[in-house]
Amino acid sequence: MRPLDPRLLRYARGARSILGLGAVIALVQTSCTLGFAWFVAQLVSRSIAGDPVEELLPSLWLLIGIVVLRAGTVLASDSVNARGSAIVRSQLRRALAGAFETLGPGWVSRRSSAALTTVAGRGLDALDAYFGRYVPQLILTAIAMPIIAAVIFIQDPLSGITVIVTLPLIPVFMILIGFATQAVQRRQWETLAHLSRGFLELVAGMATLKLFGRQHRQVRRIRTVTEEYRVETMKVLRFSFVSGFALELLSSLAVAVVAVGIGLRLLDGSLLLGTGLFVLILAPEAFLPLRNVGANYHAAAEGVTAADEVFEILDEAKAVRESPSAPHQVGDSATVGDSARRTSGLVLDGLGVQYDELRVLDDLDATFPAGVVTAVVGASGAGKTSMASAILGFVDATGSILHDGGRVPPTPGGRRWLSWAPQRPVLIAGTVGSNVALGDDAPDEALIVEALSALGLSALPLGHPIGAVGDGVSGGQAQRIAIARALYRLRRTPADAGTPVLLLDEPSSALDAASEALVIDAARDAARSGAAVIVITHRPSIVEHADAVLEIRLRSERVQGDEVMLHG
Repeated sequence: MRPLDPRLLRYARGARSILGLGAVIALVQTSCTLGFAWFVAQLVSRSIAGDPVEELLPSLWLLIGIVVLRAGTVLASDSVNARGSAIVRSQLRRALAGAFETLGPGWVSRRSSAALTTVAGRGLDALDAYFGRYVPQLILTAIAMPIIAAVIFIQDPLSGITVIVTLPLIPVFMILIGFATQAVQRRQWETLAHLSRGFLELVAGMATLKLFGRQHRQVRRIRTVTEEYRVETMKVLRFSFVSGFALELLSSLAVAVVAVGIGLRLLDGSLLLGTGLFVLILAPEAFLPLRNVGANYHAAAEGVTAADEVFEILDEAKAVRESPSAPHQVGDSATVGDSARRTSGLVLDGLGVQYDELRVLDDLDATFPAGVVTAVVGASGAGKTSMASAILGFVDATGSILHDGGRVPPTPGGRRWLSWAPQRPVLIAGTVGSNVALGDDAPDEALIVEALSALGLSALPLGHPIGAVGDGVSGGQAQRIAIARALYRLRRTPADAGTPVLLLDEPSSALDAASEALVIDAARDAARSGAAVIVITHRPSIVEHADAVLEIRLRSERVQGDEVMLHG
């Protein structure tokens, strides 16, 4: 990442005003530094010359005012930097959440959830040091260093030349040290991501590990990765301390050269005391911003590494948004039959899905008309769930998906007409009511009760608490709550969205016969209301009550285009 990555200004617009305020504060701080050095030099030289105290008082009061103003700018800088850091992290998190939505669940599923969580959580938190400390010092360096060097040169050309010659050596050392630090920091970040991923997998599989007595081996594995992370962290700290020492030594030697030159010229009388003191006080201030940049770079290195990953994700999402009709995506089919365009409902035209080298679906043609319950059947691995994922926009697919004759975009957004209940219900921490009305800014309590009652959950209070992973309800209740959520969304489908589509993936896998009958009745009621109902199932009872059946065969059992639609 560059010292100030322009992508930061593009994706976190609040950074622009904060950087502007930081520049103003840095300019005031530089003025205070010059004023402080000038008045201290004048007071000392005039005191030695024997000026009376009464004549020195105005300069003394001005010096006190500058000290107070400088303290105020430091406080203002800390406040602006803290607020700016919070704003930038908030905006980047929102942008990252938007990028995940744009890229879709298919993209997210191909990456480690622990790594993404680490980037969005700790990674962006680490930007606090980058934006709160490193960037302000960078701004102060860009403003203060040339001004102070120019003032020193004007007052004493020989000292100015010394400062101008030695100043570039510090950035050279910083660049060399930065390359080494960046490599070490990258290894530390990768080890942290590995540790997070391993710990998450361990927690998720703890019950199975305990059952088979393998938990102790995993504990040793976590201990090993933790030790690797400790080693990498100590390497980063070692580089920080060594580089800090090198920068301090270099700047101290440069200031010493300036001080020796001034002292020699004061002795032979070729330099006035006031000028010599002024330049001598300013010389360390010329090097101080650069030294602070070097010191704060190491503190911000973790945030810089995380920001690189964040910007890569945001750039990828931006590319997707700017190219909604990328090749090999759903919606690229050149021609679609007139009958498909006139169909009220959902049409799949030559749909294909592939995961890496594994081809799951080939040229699937299917029609899901409005007012019809269609059961999708087939052996495990035939591609039923992949078909559903393509309809949802969760996976990349070839061919076309049409809703009421119009092409459906490949990304998950824009499907206001679609309601869905997954095979594995996903409940969030909250209440039964909030889970059913998930995503509705103005929930309709009557519709929530109606959706729950249709599935035999009328006795379950809307305020009944649910844990983060569905704790508080049984597996069957969780599945019915997820279906109730789909029914609620179906009834809240806007009138201008077109034909509603209800997609249920194995809706009765955790239900008994009585509950399954309620699901069948709810699906048929939805079809009678004008919705196109798609039910992926293995249950014969659901197939018997369906109006149509779509059988998807295993690729080894079919030739291209051999899927069949049987109407009841």
